[in-house]
Amino acid sequence: MAEYIRKAKIKHKNERIEENIKPNLLKRNFTTDAPNKEWYTDVTYLIFKGTRVYLSTIIDLYDRHVVAYKISRYNDNKLVIDTLNEAIAKEKDVHELIFYFDQGFQYTSNEYKTICESNGITISMARKGTLIDDAPIESWHSLFKKETLYNNNITSLQEYL
Repeated sequence: MAEYIRKAKIKHKNERIEENIKPNLLKRNFTTDAPNKEWYTDVTYLIFKGTRVYLSTIIDLYDRHVVAYKISRYNDNKLVIDTLNEAIAKEKDVHELIFYFDQGFQYTSNEYKTICESNGITISMARKGTLIDDAPIESWHSLFKKETLYNNNITSLQEYL
C-alpha cells in the first residue's frame, strides 16, 4: 500500500494511539508515602445472569482506597473519562500526581491525555504485555470480585451501584 494512503487512513474509534504512550515511571514500586501522589486505574468486566458490564476503577496507591469508579455496559472512552472526571472533582488538587495505567485504547486517546495534562497529572504507563506492572489494580479487582460478585447473588446492575 502506498505511504500516502497509509497516512490518510482514519483511526478507528477503539484504536490505541501510539504517540500517546508514556514511559513507566513507577517501575513496580507499589508503595508511596502519602495519599494523592500515585493513582492506578484499569477496567475489568463483571458477568452476572449472562450479562457483561465493565467496571472502571481508580485507586490510590497509598492505601488502595477507591478514589472513583463507574460501571457501564460499554468498555469505551466515555467510561474511563467519566471515572477520571469524577476522581478529579472529588480530590480537587491533583497537580503533580502520577497516574498509572496500561496501554489500552481508552488511556491512549487524545481526550484522556488532554484531561490528565490539563490537570497537572503525570502519566505513567505499563510496558506492553507486562501484566505484573498492573499488580495493584489487578489485585484490587480480583479481591472485589471474590468478595462481592462470587459470594453474593447479584441480579442487577443497580445492586453494584
